[in-house]
Order: sequence, then C-alpha cells, then structure tokens
Amino acid sequence: MRADSPQPITHKRILKIALPVVLSNATVPILGAVDVGVVGQLGEAAPIGAVAMGAIILSSVYWIFGFLRMGTAGLVGQAVGAGDQAEVSANLTRAMLIALAGGLLLILMQPLIFAGAFALSPASAEVEELAKAYLSIRIWTAPAAIAVYACTGWLVAMERTTGVFWVQLVMNGANILLDLWFVLGLGWGVEGVAIATVIAEILGAGLGLYLCRDAFENLEWRNWARVFDRAKLIRMGLLNADILIRSAILMAIFSSFVFLGAQFGDVTLAANEVLIQFTYITAYAMDGFAFAAEALIARAIGRKDTARLRKSAVMCSFWGATTCVSLAIAFALLGPWLIGVMAKSTEVQADALRYLPWMVAAPILGCAAWMLDGIFIGATQGKDMRNMMILSAIIYVIAVLALIPLWGNHGLWAALVISFVARGITLGARYPALERSVA
Repeated sequence: MRADSPQPITHKRILKIALPVVLSNATVPILGAVDVGVVGQLGEAAPIGAVAMGAIILSSVYWIFGFLRMGTAGLVGQAVGAGDQAEVSANLTRAMLIALAGGLLLILMQPLIFAGAFALSPASAEVEELAKAYLSIRIWTAPAAIAVYACTGWLVAMERTTGVFWVQLVMNGANILLDLWFVLGLGWGVEGVAIATVIAEILGAGLGLYLCRDAFENLEWRNWARVFDRAKLIRMGLLNADILIRSAILMAIFSSFVFLGAQFGDVTLAANEVLIQFTYITAYAMDGFAFAAEALIARAIGRKDTARLRKSAVMCSFWGATTCVSLAIAFALLGPWLIGVMAKSTEVQADALRYLPWMVAAPILGCAAWMLDGIFIGATQGKDMRNMMILSAIIYVIAVLALIPLWGNHGLWAALVISFVARGITLGARYPALERSVA
C-alpha cells in the first residue's frame, strides 16, 4: 500500500473509477428479476409474494447500514490523501467491527423486526409463513451482508472500483446460478432462494475482504489502541449518524411519494411506480460519478489541496451532467417504449405518458443534488448533508401542500423534482465553506 501520489486528475481516471460502478449497479435489477422468475416457475402466487416481501424487508433493514459505505469511503480517502497508512487500515477494521456488531444485533432482534414488518404490510397467512421461512434463513448472514458495505467503501476510497464490480458480479452471479439449481433442480422452493442468497452474501463478503487485503498487510489494522481511539470513534460515529439521518429523510420523501400517489387511484399509482423506475435508473448511472467524486475529493482534502478539490468537483460534475443530459434525451425518445415494456395495461401506459415529461426533466434538475452528495461524502461533511436534507424535506412538504390541490398528480411530481432542486441549491450554497475549511 502506498500513500496518495499527486497523480493528475484526468477524465480517464474519473471514468476508470465510475464505469465499473455503473456496470455493477446494472446487475442488481437482474438478480431481482431472476429471484421472482425462478419462484414463478412453481406455478403458485404465494411463493412469489413471499420472496418479494422478504427481499424488500431485508433490503430496507440492510439499507440502514448504507452509511457505512459512505462514511468509510470519505474517511479512508482522506487518510490516503494524507499519507496516513495506519488510518487507512484502522478505518477498515472499525467499519468491519460495526458490520459485525450491527449484523449480530439484527440476528438477535429478528422476531421484533419481522413482527414489525408484517404489521406494517400484512399479507395472507400463506405468504407470511413462507416469507418468515425465507427471512429466518437469510438473517443469519446479516454480518456478511453489511460487511460488503464496508469493503465497498474502502475499495471506492482506494479507487479500486473494478473490485466493487467483481464483488457484485460474483454475489449476483452465484445467487442466480444457485437459485436455478436449488429451486428448479432440487425443488427447495422459497427456502432454496434464501439459501442461495446466504451463500452468495458469504462469497461476496469473502471476496470483498480478499480485495481489501492490503489493509491487513499493515499491522495497524489490529492496533486496538488506534482502532478504539476515542476521538476517531466519535468522529466516525457522528459522521455515520448524520448520513443515516440524511438517508432516512430521503427514503421518507420517496415513500411519501408512493403513499400520496395512491389517492389518485390504482391506475395513477401504477403509472407513478413505472415512472419512478426512471429515477432509479438515473441514480444507478450517477452513482459511478458520485463515487468518483467521493474518492478524489477525499484525497484532495487529505492533502489539504483546494485546487485539486475544485478540479475534482468540476471534472466529476462534467461527467455527471453529461450523463444526466444523455439520460433525459434517452427518456424523451425511448420513454414510450420503456413504459410499454414495463406496463401492459393500456390505461397505465396512457397515464404514464402524461407524466413522462417529469422524468425527462428530473435527471437535469437533479444532477446537482446527486453530484454534490458525492462531493460532500468525500469531504465527510455529514452535518451539512443532514441539515440541507432537512431543509429540502421542509421545502418538499410545502410544495406537496401547495401543488397537489392545484395540479393533482402533476403537483406531486413537481414536489418531488423540487426536492431534488432544493437539495442541489442548498448543498451548492455550502460548497464555498467546504473549500474554505480545507484552505
């Protein structure tokens, strides 16, 4: 392992970080489709519902630990930039200990978690029974699933996103192959899908740790006085708490969007669900350039180099903006076809087409928010991210109250897009202070 060298910040370097992330994200929806498709071959509705419900519950629970990836990327990147190899190793150990503790806590709390989830989203007795069987198997690899977040953050900070791609490819590829074998070959049903995911998550965590092996070549990874240094633990804890609050508010905005859309009827609700996939596609694509910003901004701050920070922010944002404009054009041209693929109901298709212009506008108007998220994560400015998200949520609520009575579902879409714009403007307003803090 070597400290950050003053390599030039080039378009090639940015793309080398970003493109593997975009490719790894592309494997995620494929896995979900295979999970559903495999159990669908059993010829019954209950197994499909059980797998879908179980996967959503665990994905939501594990998502809580997404702060671990973001916080680790920022802290490790800054340590690399500062040439502090001991902290590069110690930060991974801290993240892995959080993953282990968090995973064990989820295992211990599984009865409460499952009971709460089914209370919020009740299903038929058959679906709940199958979903509980699925969850009771998958929950045992919670430490491994969360550890993947820690490894991913470390690899992003080290600009080794090809490793992130391989972790996702091995996890999802193994999961798909084992799905087919266990369910269609051995007839294990819903339990087979769960066991396939358990094995895949263990493989993913194992590969992630192997790819992070440089961290363990430095004995500082087990220098417990350093690992449990009070000041560094407090810094990490506060950063992770701020990111968690920010992410929880973001999820609340998207969740409220779904619930508020239900008042306009089943057809509009379905149309909104189809169109929101366009936003997810944009987020998957933008992740690559946001991750590149995280890595380069963190290193620049570790070096206390304002010029490199600004250049990293501008060049990564150029690629982010290019991606957003390209997606807006693609949605305008291919949107009707994509809607037809995702929804067979002519009513849903017609309704989705009415609101398609919002999906053309969203990538462009939301670009600043996505890129500034990456910049502020790399800068470990969790407090700013938290506060600006709170302010954006307040603006979203005001927009919802003002625009839905006037424009109905158009008002709902407008409020969501306004929340993107508000996040971009508020974080952008804090950027000069970020530069001043480095100087």
